[in-house]
Amino acid sequence: MKHLLLAAVFLFETFLHASTRSTAPSSEFRLDGNFLIGGLFDIHFAWGPGRHLRPEALDCSTQCFSISSYRRFQLMRFTVEEINNSTSLLPNVTLGYEMFDHCSDTLSFPGILKLISVNDQIQPWAEPNTKLSKVIAVVGPFTSTQSLTVAPLFMVDLIPMVNYGSSTSIFSKKAKFPSFLRTVHTNSDVIEVIVTILKHFQWRWVAFLYTADDYGSDGLDLFVKRIRDTDICIAYTKDLNADINFSRLFKHIELLRIHVIIVFTAEVAAKVLIKSAIHFNVTDKVWIANDAWSLNKQLPKMEEIRNIGTVLGVAQPIVTVPGFGDFIHSAKGQSECGYAGQQMCGNQVFNCSDWSAQTILEADPSFSFPVYSAVYAIAHALHKTLQFWCMNLVHIPVLAALQKSNFTLLNHTIQFDENGDLKFGLYFLVFWNRTGDAQKFGFYQFYPTANFYINSTEIIWYTNKEVPTSLCTPECPDGYARKQTYIHRCCFTCEICPNETYINVTEDPYNCISCKETEWSDEGSTSCNLRLVEYIQFTDMGAVLIMVGAGTLVGLSGAISVLFAFNYNTPVVRSAGGPMCFLILGCLTLCSISVFFYFDKPTSASCILRYLPFLLFFTVCLACFVVRSFQIVCIFKIAAKFPKLQRWWTKYHGQWLLVTGAFTAQALLLIVSFSYDSPSPYNETSWNHDRIVLFCSLNLEATSFSFVLLGLLSCLCFIFSYMGKDLPKNYNEAKAITFCLLLLILTWILFVTIYMLYHGKFIQSLNALAVLCSLYSFLLWYFLPKCYIIIFQSHKNTPQYFQCLIQNYTKTISK
Repeated sequence: MKHLLLAAVFLFETFLHASTRSTAPSSEFRLDGNFLIGGLFDIHFAWGPGRHLRPEALDCSTQCFSISSYRRFQLMRFTVEEINNSTSLLPNVTLGYEMFDHCSDTLSFPGILKLISVNDQIQPWAEPNTKLSKVIAVVGPFTSTQSLTVAPLFMVDLIPMVNYGSSTSIFSKKAKFPSFLRTVHTNSDVIEVIVTILKHFQWRWVAFLYTADDYGSDGLDLFVKRIRDTDICIAYTKDLNADINFSRLFKHIELLRIHVIIVFTAEVAAKVLIKSAIHFNVTDKVWIANDAWSLNKQLPKMEEIRNIGTVLGVAQPIVTVPGFGDFIHSAKGQSECGYAGQQMCGNQVFNCSDWSAQTILEADPSFSFPVYSAVYAIAHALHKTLQFWCMNLVHIPVLAALQKSNFTLLNHTIQFDENGDLKFGLYFLVFWNRTGDAQKFGFYQFYPTANFYINSTEIIWYTNKEVPTSLCTPECPDGYARKQTYIHRCCFTCEICPNETYINVTEDPYNCISCKETEWSDEGSTSCNLRLVEYIQFTDMGAVLIMVGAGTLVGLSGAISVLFAFNYNTPVVRSAGGPMCFLILGCLTLCSISVFFYFDKPTSASCILRYLPFLLFFTVCLACFVVRSFQIVCIFKIAAKFPKLQRWWTKYHGQWLLVTGAFTAQALLLIVSFSYDSPSPYNETSWNHDRIVLFCSLNLEATSFSFVLLGLLSCLCFIFSYMGKDLPKNYNEAKAITFCLLLLILTWILFVTIYMLYHGKFIQSLNALAVLCSLYSFLLWYFLPKCYIIIFQSHKNTPQYFQCLIQNYTKTISK
């Protein structure tokens, strides 16, 4: 088996050597010169998988002919001839070429082997860079798959490949393709232009059709990555191969209600697709063509093409090459179109007699200027290299000069970046008008800065005037958020944003954003409004009246204290509590301090002083009244039944122990609760959504024991005072205390009821008023009656009058 393999290799090399040495008339494929440039053009193309019983090279002349590729082939011939006729570029140097019809990425290798051979022999076991091909650079091949297949063979010896059509992004990786350069923009540039078009017309529900090769797969990958953070969704993808069922493909597109179809394919596949769309009566679609077929000359001329919808395209600029038309007319009269009836090396045979010069010139001009600039880039690199190298050398290394190319060609600057990609250029945006021409409606410029322009009024849509839409779900109304209902984010339901939220479709159309605490919004809002900040100022009329009331209470307390001091030893003052009266009046005065801190903008200190003085000193007041009511009942009802209790109470000053204990307990409870969670300012926003009411927060859980203590003292006070309701009139402080407690309870019940129903700014005034009413209830109904007796009924303020009342009460009880 090994001997058979070696024999086959030997026979193949012998055939290759003999075929290349044969003498033949001049051909379009070959031109002798001092330096040789290789050329690979898919003049014919193999469509569909080929089946072979044994390994064999493909005869390209038996495959489909591509007039646009043949035009590019001729353009390279013209460019070399133009350079050879130049007196400034490569003077006294003749460029030659050897070109091949590279119609298949796997079955067209004889031409490649010819280009990399040394003296018509391939010696892979030879030392690197010792025996190099006479070809200084290669132009082509056209497709990305073809380039991926053959590029490694040229990369081994760093033979420059200046490509005019392979736009797959992998060629930008210099670690894999160190000597690969290209004069065409990468797929990422084309995808960027396509996505920009989709965004401009707000098309979000699209199909992406591509060829199942390196070019199409790279385009799909780039498109998926590019739209990842956009509103665009790929509703359907399909690779276009030779066995595809177009009827099923179009049914899927109709079922998914897709109106925009991106066709990222080579020209051949695009022709088959569009003709199939016409055959299956596909209508009302927008077709977006990549630069491979957007300037096709045959499809727009078809009568039925208008039925399929509107065709938009990303197109390379059409650069008119002066003199090319004359060259084609001259070449058609002289060319033999290959060797007539003779075997040539590789794929250098075809019949061109059926194609007129005018037909060639009217073929798709895409990628023509890239061919033109590729040959010129090699020529400029050779020109620069020959300044430092001897012309007699068989192989001149032009790679370094190529990578540093910087020249102007037909008003276009040719430069390559560090990846070997083009650093200039723009794309035109075209549509196929009703006359069958590609009409420009915009452009996308890449260098020096990205610049995009679209004139939508130029486009003639299949809908006549309105721009077609392509959405899975119609856009939500203002104030509604999208709720995704399917795997695609473009398919959703619409839900209105609730109060205190808004939707910003430019930032996040899927989530309602909460307003800040200082802002508010109605249901279905697209923005928030600033809340109006409210609080009771010192200058408010209600606040002034309440503070005047608090000041009056302080004055009355002082006046009553003075009056009681002058009448300290009288029966009325003694029966009212004696020294304890001054403690009660002092605590009422200290409690009134809280009233002044319910107004103006709350602070941490004002919030504490709003509650602390009242809770602490009102506890002392209640404790004093508990003592007073207990003492009254004890004298008249408990002393006779429990004499020991009265003696103990008198001996150990029980009244002061109770007051001190209540004060100490409340002080400790307030210290603990305020240390855990002290009162602090907070913004009330739940009552009026468009306003912020400045309040002081009071943790009811933390201060619950303080309120329990107040409630316990109030209950004890009420019980004892109620027990003494039938005591003598002048000793009936119990009735006064009971009445004061009833007023106190009614005041706070009324306030709590209002608080549960209303949380506006005036609740603070009501709270201060409730505190003030609590203090006045004791001042007015307990102390003022006694002041009245002291001042206006002094005859009742005598020991004899009090003893008479006690005797009458004793007689009544004995009966």
